[in-house]
Amino acid sequence: MPVITEIEDLRRLHRQRVPRMFYDYVDVGAWTGSTYRANRADFGRILLRQRVARNIENRNLATTMLGQQVSMPLALAPVGLLGMQHPDGEICAARAALAAGVPFTLSTMSMCSIEDVARATGAPFWFQLYTLRDEEFLDSVLDRARRAGVSALVLTLDLTIQGQRHKDLKNRMTAPPRMTLPNLIDIAMHPRWALGMLRTRRRSFGNIVGHARGVTNLGDLMDWTSRQFDQRLDWARVEQIIRKWGGPVILKGINDPEDARRALDTGCAAILVSNHGGRQLDGAPSTIRALPLIRRAVGPDFPLYLDSGIQSGQEALKAIASGANGVFIGRAFTYGLGAMGQKGVETALTILRREMDITMALCGVNDIRNFGPECLWPGDRGNAA
Repeated sequence: MPVITEIEDLRRLHRQRVPRMFYDYVDVGAWTGSTYRANRADFGRILLRQRVARNIENRNLATTMLGQQVSMPLALAPVGLLGMQHPDGEICAARAALAAGVPFTLSTMSMCSIEDVARATGAPFWFQLYTLRDEEFLDSVLDRARRAGVSALVLTLDLTIQGQRHKDLKNRMTAPPRMTLPNLIDIAMHPRWALGMLRTRRRSFGNIVGHARGVTNLGDLMDWTSRQFDQRLDWARVEQIIRKWGGPVILKGINDPEDARRALDTGCAAILVSNHGGRQLDGAPSTIRALPLIRRAVGPDFPLYLDSGIQSGQEALKAIASGANGVFIGRAFTYGLGAMGQKGVETALTILRREMDITMALCGVNDIRNFGPECLWPGDRGNAA
């Protein structure tokens, strides 16, 4: 077993241990991948301010996210198909998040159902919803989420039409995979993954199959899904869904200050600045580049989170110093899940916590609530709120 000290170590293990189509599903951007790459590269252009001769004992990363006490300002983002990265992947990730004291967000497009995760954890979690045309299913899934104890809804706005991801198309990616000769060969090269999948019954979309009218098999599911993303979505529909839910809603997928200002009128509880990890509109700005403008648009006090590109504790702190109240991670914990299941997610969270703690100390700060624009190098503060 290699020594694991950074998220990149988990990524390499993930690539070795999971069939290619599912690794590629995670580690891919739309079209040329320019936004996918910018999400990481633009963090590298922000410099931290090294400070010395300060008392940095008794450091504290604990804070709140959406009113919930968290051990560090970080949540697990909704990632579809986690159960194809590792058997019962959503349950593994939710348990790891619970143990670490951070929120877990279950995707609509998960292998494990809302009920599966609720039974496995016995604790509240967050649920991500796409805007779907099937009103009956929408009402049903929101009711199921309430009964399962979901404490916040994360409403995705930037996937009313799917961006083109070349690798997914070339791999003919489906969940579960079709039993073609290339897929069978690939699966045979990953026996640990294959044996784990044989032992679980959760190999299709647990929130949809058996819950959406007329969806009982893979063929029904693919047809239903292709018709569901609602291209008619507008702000009136967003407000309607927020009213339907009746609890806290985070609007995910906002990457423009005008949209952020409009979002304030919907009654949402928070905004998640996101470009879907560079998987939707290629050529859009990175989220860390858009964040300061969005912070200025919504004012200093409105809860603002950021995802897309966070793969180190330093990047998380740069986002916080630039105006975010916290961050969501997607690929970073998914690499861990594909590499080692629940233990891998726990390892990813431990790595990020350690990086945040050490970096905060070297910046001369001992409480995350005091980590702000003044922790950035003076030439970079103009980009922060």
